[in-house]
Amino acid sequence: MIDHATIERILDAAEISDVVSDFVTLRKRGVNQLGLCPFHNEKTPSFTVSPAKGIFKCFGCGKGGNSVNFIMEHESLTYPEALKWLAKKYNIEVVEKEETEEQKQLKDERESLMIVSSFAQKYFMRYLWEENEGRTIGLGYFRERSFRDDILKKFEVGYSPDGKTTFTDAAQKEGYRIEFLEKTGLTIKREDWIRDRFGGRIMFPIHNLAGRVIAFGGRILKDDPKAAKYINSPESEIYHKSKVLYGIFQAKREISRSDKCYLVEGYTDVLSMFQSGIENVVASSGTALTVDQIRLIKRFTNNITIIYDGDEAGIKASLRGIDLVLEEGMNVKVLLLPTGEDPDSFAKKMGASGYLNYIQENETDFIQFKTRLLLKSTENDPIAKARLISDVIRSVAVIPDSITRSVYIKECSKLLSVNEEVLYTEVRKHKRKQNDDFRKKEIREKSRKIVPQPKLPDEKPIEFILEELEFLRFLLKHCNAPLFEIEIENTNETQILKVGEFMIEELEKDELVSENKLFQKIFYDIKENFENEQFDPWKHFVYHIDGEVSKLATDLLSEKFVQSKRWTKAGAFTEKEEEILDLLIPKIVYEYKLRKIIIMLREIEEEINKASKENNFDKIIEEQSKYMNLKRVEKFLSDKLGNRTIN
Repeated sequence: MIDHATIERILDAAEISDVVSDFVTLRKRGVNQLGLCPFHNEKTPSFTVSPAKGIFKCFGCGKGGNSVNFIMEHESLTYPEALKWLAKKYNIEVVEKEETEEQKQLKDERESLMIVSSFAQKYFMRYLWEENEGRTIGLGYFRERSFRDDILKKFEVGYSPDGKTTFTDAAQKEGYRIEFLEKTGLTIKREDWIRDRFGGRIMFPIHNLAGRVIAFGGRILKDDPKAAKYINSPESEIYHKSKVLYGIFQAKREISRSDKCYLVEGYTDVLSMFQSGIENVVASSGTALTVDQIRLIKRFTNNITIIYDGDEAGIKASLRGIDLVLEEGMNVKVLLLPTGEDPDSFAKKMGASGYLNYIQENETDFIQFKTRLLLKSTENDPIAKARLISDVIRSVAVIPDSITRSVYIKECSKLLSVNEEVLYTEVRKHKRKQNDDFRKKEIREKSRKIVPQPKLPDEKPIEFILEELEFLRFLLKHCNAPLFEIEIENTNETQILKVGEFMIEELEKDELVSENKLFQKIFYDIKENFENEQFDPWKHFVYHIDGEVSKLATDLLSEKFVQSKRWTKAGAFTEKEEEILDLLIPKIVYEYKLRKIIIMLREIEEEINKASKENNFDKIIEEQSKYMNLKRVEKFLSDKLGNRTIN
């Protein structure tokens, strides 16, 4: 358990913009900041950060909360684990009670895999720098390739000792279970044997956006025709290769700052470019470019340059992946290095300024690059040229922005000597096919599953749910604001009645507190703390240890909270809420009560019908008496609200 004082220090230090910007590029929009949501795919930013309120909210997928909630969601951590993550970021010492053996055993499996991976990284790195085999073979290789020590340490590279089970034995000796060594892919286990996966290889740790090690790439150094030159960790609970880019943790800030990302193929390509001073670079690690990888880059920039080493066959094989970049609405360029060079060797030869100058002078728009590349193979063959035109137009058709598409069509018309109208016709054909394919996919997906009908809490109508939310929003936002000046009985003195006091008293005296559990948590928590002058409802609930309470509070306090219909009619809210609380609060309370009364009347009607069928006249008379009393209350509340009825 982390003590309360430490939690307070962490929450005070964890400024929401600072935390979120480690993972999302934020741009100022008024008093708030806007970016692409990291929790769902979107092309138009709907992810909002409010530095003043200390919260984030995505109005696309609905996720929201404070800095702790963000880390919990993004890194799949528990509340205590997220606090520790933030404490590490802000160099805050965590004071906590010692875990029991039972608590240690109950640690989340995902976290166990992370811990094992972290141990492996430290082990491999220590072996590279401190053990004779590591220094001679591993460090010797890097020295031969002219890599500086600071770059090797920045990327935490290491060396896995040669031998059947050297690493596995060391890990088990330190208490790491074979189950997790196997699940991370560090150890290969069969029925009758065990061995290290990466024995005798230099190791490149693969980090997630938060900087935690989730996998490894290993390069063999000895000549072994039967062994693969590079091998990667297998897929696991923490590592999905199609969603990861090597170097993204080290490069994300520079990608965001320079608004550009360079994409290369291998680990050493990234290291060499970093060493030459170009730090906005990542690698696909030999895998075909995927949509998830593209979206990962897009969170930091819309501009990407893909660097190739001149292997024409390899480039042609990768063109489909670049179409995916266009489809995501990104600006993609291609750079072809001189024959015989790769990003690693070229970076060492040219240095930062030379490399950047070469890029600026030679990077080419992708459509032009693809056209010129494929034109080489058509020569005077009209059929081949027709296929080329169709291929290029297929790429143009996936571009979501119509203006960008039209610019590309004009350019292709010149390059291919084809009338623009012909190209427009082909694009329209491809767009129609895309739409047809999308609709067919939707139909197939819907036919595979039964979509459940939405069920409301306690089977209440949706309008009442909105009334509950609106009541809570005003209670949270204006709890301590003065509302009325009232006279104290039998004295000539007056006192200020606060919003929270009025709202809580009104519901309790009529026994109309919602049965909704979340509502009750917030309602009674405010009531219990109302006499506490230090109590800040905003901070208390946004940073609440209960994730559901925290999320609800964030939703209620976010600026785009959907309010009930009355506030959006006829130019309402021409004044600020704070200026007319004496008008708004009674209306909110009375309408909440009226909604509750209407629900109760419907329930009584059902009871009367049921009693009629059973010929239970005593029950009918009892329920009718309740009904008449409630109808009088309904009329009273309707009059208070200006005879406005609620359906």
